[in-house]
Amino acid sequence: MTGQLIEHGSITTTETKARRVQPFAEKVFTKAKRGDLHARRLVIATLFEKKNVRGEDKIVTKLFNEIAPALEGREGGYTRITKIGNRKGDNAPMAVIEIITEAVKPAAKPAKAEKPAKAEKPAEEPKVEETAEVEETEAVEEIAAQAEVEETEAEKA
Repeated sequence: MTGQLIEHGSITTTETKARRVQPFAEKVFTKAKRGDLHARRLVIATLFEKKNVRGEDKIVTKLFNEIAPALEGREGGYTRITKIGNRKGDNAPMAVIEIITEAVKPAAKPAKAEKPAKAEKPAEEPKVEETAEVEETEAVEEIAAQAEVEETEAEKA
């Protein structure tokens, strides 16, 4: 089934078969990404074990020349299984397994909301100075009051 997946790009099958094929196909694609002669021989041995399959050269060539270069940016997850509903007749759950050849989009990191800078509190003046100003104004008022008292006493006398 992996050979058919490579040949056609996607196949429609039951969900169970799709789930069984996926890990096998992922391992084959990982080997194919290496691209050397040893990897090619391993893939041929894995795909066509104990079978005389027609067109194996075409399948392996397509895998190494077209599919493997498209998967270079991926670290895994080369296939996708999409459920498509149940089959008429026996009501078996069906799925489409396909090779993902689109480029991987780098995951955008969520931008952290910067905390607003704490507003610096204005430096408070020491209370001593305020009391000194208050004392000065009180002293001036007392002197003015005493002067008024003296003036009123002088007028009376």
